[in-house]
Amino acid sequence: MTSSTHLRRFQAFAILALFMLPVPAAADALQPASDFSRPEPGEAYPGGQTTSTKGANRNAFSHPSANLKFEDELTFKVGNGFFKRLWVSAPASTQSADGLGPLFNARSCQRCHLKDGRGHPPAANWPDDNAVSMFLRLSVPPRSDAEKKRLAEGRVLVVPEPTYGGQLQDFAIQGIDPEGRMHITYEAVPVTLGDGTVVELRKPAYRVTDAAYGPLDPDVMLSPRVAPQMIGLGLLEMIPETDIRAAADPDDADGDGVSGRAQLTWDTEKDIPALGRFGWKAGNPTVRQQSAGAFAGDIGISNPVAREPWGECTANQAACRAAPHGGSPKDDGLEASAEVLALVTFYSETLAVPRRRNADDPQVLAGKELFYDSGCIACHRPKFVTGTDPKRPHLSKQLIWPYTDLLLHDMGEGLADNRPEGRASGREWRTPPLWGIGLTKTVNGHTNFLHDGRARNLLEAILWHGGEAEAVKEKVRMMATREREALLAFLNSL
Repeated sequence: MTSSTHLRRFQAFAILALFMLPVPAAADALQPASDFSRPEPGEAYPGGQTTSTKGANRNAFSHPSANLKFEDELTFKVGNGFFKRLWVSAPASTQSADGLGPLFNARSCQRCHLKDGRGHPPAANWPDDNAVSMFLRLSVPPRSDAEKKRLAEGRVLVVPEPTYGGQLQDFAIQGIDPEGRMHITYEAVPVTLGDGTVVELRKPAYRVTDAAYGPLDPDVMLSPRVAPQMIGLGLLEMIPETDIRAAADPDDADGDGVSGRAQLTWDTEKDIPALGRFGWKAGNPTVRQQSAGAFAGDIGISNPVAREPWGECTANQAACRAAPHGGSPKDDGLEASAEVLALVTFYSETLAVPRRRNADDPQVLAGKELFYDSGCIACHRPKFVTGTDPKRPHLSKQLIWPYTDLLLHDMGEGLADNRPEGRASGREWRTPPLWGIGLTKTVNGHTNFLHDGRARNLLEAILWHGGEAEAVKEKVRMMATREREALLAFLNSL
């Protein structure tokens, strides 16, 4: 018997064993926890049968869904190759690898999502450090009836800055000037906890320096964004839309102080309105569209969804639009072919959520009860059961634990970017999933959280909560030391 045959048999048995994990019926599984003396059935496997059990190490976010068929694992690996590919400027001898830029933020997907994990703010401003894995979104208020109409219909979410486009690119190919640099300053904000401990938060302010194409629009709105972790995206896409919308309470009809609104965005391939799920303000409906937008905006690579040959170059950047293009006739004139986009999408959809650690630890269970009792689950909804898709059986009917409702919530003035995006106001953000959050330090070597990485640990992230989460934040702030440590132990187990 060959080693390949042994490997296939071992994988088959491993998958079978995972499928035999006790998973309760959907109706029972989605009930909120009431017994905090032990983990709930299936809780240690937050991605259901897709959960990776390969260890809590630096590669913890980079494993394929555990229930993939053997032949699909090859597709995953090829997709991983394109995810890591370093694109080069055109023309180049390497087929299907040229076309970088002309303006860009990174040369590969992996440069922002290092080890498929979370980005971070630069340690210093340019030239002492660069901002790879973080950039500034740019937009201006609508000024014409046509712009207002497209925004109202959801066909676009913002109006790009006229000269610099939808995001600031701080790198460019040879012969083209980068657009500018993001400059960050921090102000110390002390917060006193209930036990007398003083936590010093850092409040960031952002501006653009070294603007190469003239002054920005006087009404420009800036929004910083760090690259989010990549795990479990396909599972989030498989959550039934009805389940997400059912939790929305835009007028706070139940009077609990928490509203939650569904983002309306546009499915560009189907040309229809769609529920937003991905991005810090839920601006994209699918993993494919999110991936295509990143190819075009972050790397400057045209693809079947974002076909512009010049990426983010605007009409006011003539040299940028005139730069060589890497499109190939055999790929319909695109730099990333339909096959490449499909492979990267499959890879992104099937990155597994790692197995929970210490789910049965008494301190972790005590922290879980505090998480529930404090009201955190009003936005960070623990559980869903995914829908059914014959084309994606590995993602279908999974009991998952993402700790998000995928809705927009008003997070208060402290976290406001004052930049509307679709239905999201300048104070609203999509609830980010919490699964895997405790492995950020292990995978990425830092503990920077929130949309701009201002929080240097989980406690700081909680203390920045406001708006709909103000009451919950205050409960955490006033916790006894022992309780606060238990809550953080629970979060770090996710």
